[in-house]
Amino acid sequence: MTGVKSYAAVDLGASSGRVMVGRAGPDTLELSEAHRFPNRPVRLPEGLRWDVLGLYAGVLDGLRRAGALGGGRLDSVGIDSWAVDYGLLDADGALLGNPVHYRDDRTEGVAEKVWATVPAAELYAATGLQYAPFNTLYQLTAARATARLAQARRLLLVPDLLTYWLTGEQGTELTNASTTQLIDPRTRDWAHGVADRLGIDLGLFAPLRQPGDAAGELRPEVLEETGLTGPVPVTAVGSHDTASAVAAVPAVRERFAYICTGTWSLVGLELDAPVLTEESRAANFTNELGLDGTVRYLRNIMGLWLLQECVRAWGEPDLGGLLLDAAKVPALRSVVDAGDAAFLAPGRMPERIAGACRASGQPVPHSPAEVTRCILDSLALAHRRAVQDAQRLAGREVDVVHVVGGGTRNALLCQLTADACGLPVVAGPTEAAALGNVLVQARADGLVGDLGGMRDLLTRTQPLTRYEPRGGTARWRAAQARLAGS
Repeated sequence: MTGVKSYAAVDLGASSGRVMVGRAGPDTLELSEAHRFPNRPVRLPEGLRWDVLGLYAGVLDGLRRAGALGGGRLDSVGIDSWAVDYGLLDADGALLGNPVHYRDDRTEGVAEKVWATVPAAELYAATGLQYAPFNTLYQLTAARATARLAQARRLLLVPDLLTYWLTGEQGTELTNASTTQLIDPRTRDWAHGVADRLGIDLGLFAPLRQPGDAAGELRPEVLEETGLTGPVPVTAVGSHDTASAVAAVPAVRERFAYICTGTWSLVGLELDAPVLTEESRAANFTNELGLDGTVRYLRNIMGLWLLQECVRAWGEPDLGGLLLDAAKVPALRSVVDAGDAAFLAPGRMPERIAGACRASGQPVPHSPAEVTRCILDSLALAHRRAVQDAQRLAGREVDVVHVVGGGTRNALLCQLTADACGLPVVAGPTEAAALGNVLVQARADGLVGDLGGMRDLLTRTQPLTRYEPRGGTARWRAAQARLAGS
């Protein structure tokens, strides 16, 4: 394998999007930012919606700048984003309205209606997916009587929708499809029995694609608008951003757990087969699909969304100073359940956290530093519980916890996670989703090998920080028991 090529990784998060340029080869892995743009949901009279046209414009701007960095040439483009949300197309391929945001309230009470037809235990045994009120299955059930769904002839998950606009080709990438609650993780194909019982037409979905599959080429109009020299192939990557991030965990031979940190914390293990037990369902673990036949066995935790919402409520103070002040606040004074659905909706987050502490009889945090310390202690405690539960439920012990994603910049959270878990934490890379995206494109070009080869390249090229646990775990056990009893 020789040579180095340039790839554009479109990486869309819940609060911003980026177009990154990756240079990859057998001994090279470099990443630079071409363009960053906001992702601002819009509250319309009918509910909370994504501004998907604004996102597409940001992607085009990013590809134009990415091409300028590479002399007008890119070797491939890949797109990853958040999960579960989708756009509907009519018979002419036109978008039927802005995609609904997963935090919209239209799915309230819908799960119970689904379970009346397919009981929760049966649904988990068939799909292995955790309960989350915004799963695509519940969104489709909520939309069943709408004129828009009746008019739809195609459903494309967000990264597949943007790929379609870039190429004119339609497909459904598997790692993201596995978040819909309509995939059987054993067969890695659609769960036809579940869909039939719930009256969901799987014909709405485009054919499944695997990470690394060709997804088309940039349309002539896109080449003209971006100034790129064609042909430019588009490659299906792990289009669920967590799938790309887990692919970029720099672990070669270790027995590891991972935490993908950002707006959410996704905490779990990489397995060869799903865990579909009733105990696993009760613990709300999910079995999502990853690269090379792997299963992402994980629990969703609210993540740094809690802090992001507080910072927004406080008028965007300096985060570095806030974290320094939080480090001086006594540890584990107050903790909340970071996975509580009460924290899912935006708005008034400091007051809601204070109210949860008050209701559980704990000291109420008042200052921004106290609230921040409460959030970070609570996240570390949730990480501890998830790592412990994943090991127990999967029968797999781990020696180290890898933290990837935006939370790697938060040294206090990384250290608290090491303390809580009683395990070393290796933090990095920060841009894990974009790096995983680039590596799948490079692998499709034959420049890197299998998943192990991708990770070996990461360990050789990316800066990593190691945090050793401090002080034993007794106080964390006590806090965990206190929270469980509140």
